[in-house]
Amino acid sequence: MIYLELFWSFFQIGLFSIGGGYAAMPLIQSQVVDLHPWLTMTQFADIMAIAEMTPGPIAVNAATFVGIQVAGLPGALIATLGCIFPSGVIVLTLAWVYYRFRGLRMVQGVLGGLRPAVVAMIASAGVSLLIMALFGQRTLPENLASVDGIALCIFLAGFLILRKWKVNPIFVMAGSGVAGVILYALR
Repeated sequence: MIYLELFWSFFQIGLFSIGGGYAAMPLIQSQVVDLHPWLTMTQFADIMAIAEMTPGPIAVNAATFVGIQVAGLPGALIATLGCIFPSGVIVLTLAWVYYRFRGLRMVQGVLGGLRPAVVAMIASAGVSLLIMALFGQRTLPENLASVDGIALCIFLAGFLILRKWKVNPIFVMAGSGVAGVILYALR
């Protein structure tokens, strides 16, 4: 039964993950934290961090990690298959439709309408992870003074470095990780 639940959950994620992995984060969170209590929010945040750092799509990496955590290697395979199956079918269908009807104004209108929704899903995932990193919980607390000062400083420094000096994001991530290890160890 767990295999069927894993397949169905990640099938839904794969089916509705328009816009890629970052847009899929709220969907993944809903399935693996809220609907099925397979992970805590902290474990979810950790898996998202690992999924972002490993090669490959975030949704597929998350499916693999969640599947292994819940049901071992067979769970990882089934969750990953559930995640990629709808995408494969959709991409093949859309490629055929796009090449056949790409000149129609209606097709361009549909694509133009999807862009804002994708941006909103990506922003939602980013805000959720930022709140989790800064406050250690899923929602904004009543007392905003409970912010994790170290996490806030690392976030602001990384943001400033990325925006002002246009440093390679890999170096900023590595530097943030090193700074986090040092600062939290000294705390």
